[in-house]
Amino acid sequence: MHIYLPIAEMSVSVLLYLGMGAAIGFLSGLFGVGGGFLLTPLLILSGVPSSVAVGTGTAQIVASSVSGAVAQYQRNNVDVKMGLVLLAGGIAGSVIGVQIVRILRQLGQFDFFIAMCYVLFLGVIGVLMMIESLSAIRSARAGRAASGRSPGQHSWVHGLPLKMRFQRSKLYISAVPPVLIGAFTGFLAAIMGAGGGFIMVPAMIYLLRVPTSVAIGTSLFQIVFVTAATTLLHATLNRSVDIVLALILIVSGVLGAQFGATAGARLKAEQLRFLLAALVLLVCLRFAWDLVVKPDELYSIGSMAGRL
Repeated sequence: MHIYLPIAEMSVSVLLYLGMGAAIGFLSGLFGVGGGFLLTPLLILSGVPSSVAVGTGTAQIVASSVSGAVAQYQRNNVDVKMGLVLLAGGIAGSVIGVQIVRILRQLGQFDFFIAMCYVLFLGVIGVLMMIESLSAIRSARAGRAASGRSPGQHSWVHGLPLKMRFQRSKLYISAVPPVLIGAFTGFLAAIMGAGGGFIMVPAMIYLLRVPTSVAIGTSLFQIVFVTAATTLLHATLNRSVDIVLALILIVSGVLGAQFGATAGARLKAEQLRFLLAALVLLVCLRFAWDLVVKPDELYSIGSMAGRL
């Protein structure tokens, strides 16, 4: 069964995108990362224009993240106060990011820019997470305590001003780092069509020292509101949100997120981090390959209407 996408201007298989949405929703509930860092590349690889993939991807992330966030909240894994601080920075970052997308589309450089972003950010983060998770797994098998500071232990973050107490995370730290982390992830949500969880979750775990389960739940809580604002901005300013495609992805994504949250509760923290690192690196390698492989057609002629 095929259906026509009015904004993407293409005919697609409904079953293919239902399966894609379900898989991404499952990952959202499992890792607390929104799933956009996988959804946007998959949409692009399936032929959806980059700008439409970014705008529509954020719409799907809203729905799947709501489902996952509710499941995490029921498990008491959401630090609402921390999430609101992250959200304040995330909204500001998303506004800036949407404006930059608009400029890049006008210059005709958006496709190259988004590919470079995925290779750079996913490569660095994936390698760091893989090294740490493998070290934690080896320590657990050897019966040793995993290296690293425990939540609440002091670091340079604690020396910054504007301190706040976050009861659920068991932290008393400055609000500055969470605001900056939120702003950066909000910016990436607008630029890359990702919820920013692949940045936020590691940052909360390793920089702020938030427990892994709370970091995942709080990340989903923040992602819901940031991606909702980003979707609205893309729809009004860039007109790059395909509602038909978004509905297909949302219906299947909501169901998948519930199964993901259940599966995540059965895995250990270091196992979750290892699986997430592996997925991040796979996406990075796929984009890197596209940047270096010789295209089938060296030149192409296309309409400039979508860039205006």
